[in-house]
Amino acid sequence: MQLQRSHIKVRSGGGGEFDAYLSRPAVSGRVPAVVLASAVHGVDADIRAIADDFAVLGFIAIAPDLFWRTIPGPLPQDDPRTGERSQPRAQVIALGEADLVDTLEALNTEPLFNGRAAVIGFCFGGPYAIIGPKRLGFEAGVSCHGSAMLDFIGEIEGVKTPVCLIWGDRDNRAPPEVLDAYRALPPKMPNVQLEVFPGVQHGFMMKDDARFDAKASAFSMERTAALLAGLR
Repeated sequence: MQLQRSHIKVRSGGGGEFDAYLSRPAVSGRVPAVVLASAVHGVDADIRAIADDFAVLGFIAIAPDLFWRTIPGPLPQDDPRTGERSQPRAQVIALGEADLVDTLEALNTEPLFNGRAAVIGFCFGGPYAIIGPKRLGFEAGVSCHGSAMLDFIGEIEGVKTPVCLIWGDRDNRAPPEVLDAYRALPPKMPNVQLEVFPGVQHGFMMKDDARFDAKASAFSMERTAALLAGLR
């Protein structure tokens, strides 16, 4: 499928504007969108490739730069500034909430957008899979190798829309106590799905990462696409 790729500016409700990578499918009719909340490396080649993969499947995909207030743009994985721009974590996450709302507003100007969206978060962006459906206007959330997720498990109370959390059992950011806490959710919350892949490490979605795992990545894409199809 031929895609329309562009780098756009999103106006912040708090003043200023930030960059976002937008990938549009070549389809007729209006379709749902997926917003990609990146890891601390930012909107790098891996994130842009994932956005394009969703557009190939027929969905609008947009990846905002959630670190524009500190150190904007993508950074190499070994760049020490990645840690600097993600702290203090709670404050950066909270500011990112506003950015995701502003990203949804920007999507409303897209002729192809049907007004319904999911959010998929990677590592640092993982909590938005819960926060997004909780209070930001998203209708589904997916977390891929999310980090520090115990800080946000209380947020899932009251969420009725689909939430899917995907980890590997060798993820150093999701030790057994994290996985066990989230394993307790699906039996009492049928809207929550947890998948833990044996032998898979942190960063399994990123093709440029040595820890990339094709099976876990394919499942994550397929599950997110199925949730998006439900928003048509």
